[in-house]
Amino acid sequence: MPVIDSDTHLYESRTLWSDYADPADRDKTLRIADDDLGHAWLMFGDRRIGLAEVHHPGDVDKMGEYRSKVRAGEKAEASYDDLLPRAFWDPTARVADLDRFGIDETVVFPNYGLLWERPIEHDLEATKVNMAAWNRWTLDMAAEGKGRLHPVAHLSLRDLDWLEQQLTTLEAGGIRLAMIAPALVDGKPLSHPDLDRAWDAFVRHGVTPVFHVSAFPHPFHDAWYEDDDPDDVAPVLSSVFLWTAPALALADLAIHGVFARHPDLRLGIMELSAVWVPMYLLMLDGGFNFHERFNGAPLTKMELKPSEYVRRQVRVAAFGYERPDHLIRQAGDLFMFCSDFPHAEGLAQPLDDYTRMCTLQPDAAPALYSDNLAWLLRS
Repeated sequence: MPVIDSDTHLYESRTLWSDYADPADRDKTLRIADDDLGHAWLMFGDRRIGLAEVHHPGDVDKMGEYRSKVRAGEKAEASYDDLLPRAFWDPTARVADLDRFGIDETVVFPNYGLLWERPIEHDLEATKVNMAAWNRWTLDMAAEGKGRLHPVAHLSLRDLDWLEQQLTTLEAGGIRLAMIAPALVDGKPLSHPDLDRAWDAFVRHGVTPVFHVSAFPHPFHDAWYEDDDPDDVAPVLSSVFLWTAPALALADLAIHGVFARHPDLRLGIMELSAVWVPMYLLMLDGGFNFHERFNGAPLTKMELKPSEYVRRQVRVAAFGYERPDHLIRQAGDLFMFCSDFPHAEGLAQPLDDYTRMCTLQPDAAPALYSDNLAWLLRS
């Protein structure tokens, strides 16, 4: 039985964005640069977006120790480049890691691409330049991965002509997944009629949009996020309500008929937890039905219940500690194996660690370990 990991990451090089951007746009690109103490930072111009740190899979405390040293003004003990394992950034080395882990294929998200979308949202041109640079790199990564690495593109719905161009290139290069934000698009919900063109384009080009943890616009008013939180990218309130943004976006798409209008649209949700899904499906139908009865007509006329569209068209990555074996019994076979390797909050030994927490083994749960992800890939 094949095993496909639905959530891993590959680090961008220090100059990936300028290397893969059009030469005329290199003044708009991100970079990784060291400060006077030897600590590496993701930079946009002279602005620090976030600390460029080397994760230790399965060891969150080491991240806290390092960040504390940075805040205390201590010098770096070693260079960023010396600390970064080859398998964290090299597609060929990552494939070798898959053999070591007993995994056949893996989805690959960006690493620093998770940090910068909200911080530079004021500059749409720079947003597109840096997304396009990563997307060009995914074509090379896919070639080096020889069918075992499935890179995830990074897209915005803020410019639909640009989106169409990107999807055309991705389709030609065999890229089948693209990360988008579960958030408003310049004030418009994802179900807005103006965005129907985007959903149609995803289907036509055979690219599946996916939601993933990243610096997308907050689902709650910005005033809720504490000014004194040391983590601008992932404040504690975002961790507590990790599931809220995808749940809200998914409800919007379901109850306003986007899934009904685009029956071949598929959507993945990765690293945004899954334990919320069973209750959410009940509440989705319950709220929709109550609103219909209370107002005398449904908000949107559809053949299926909102939850049935979700079950038909959405798949959700589940952490092992969320007990996907239980979730499947409660909500159906909607879930996917994920490790978040090589992040600190992820699994050091992806498959072994996962199966220790979840009683289901790959040969007993093909949907969890491969089929659902293969379906998103349209393979």
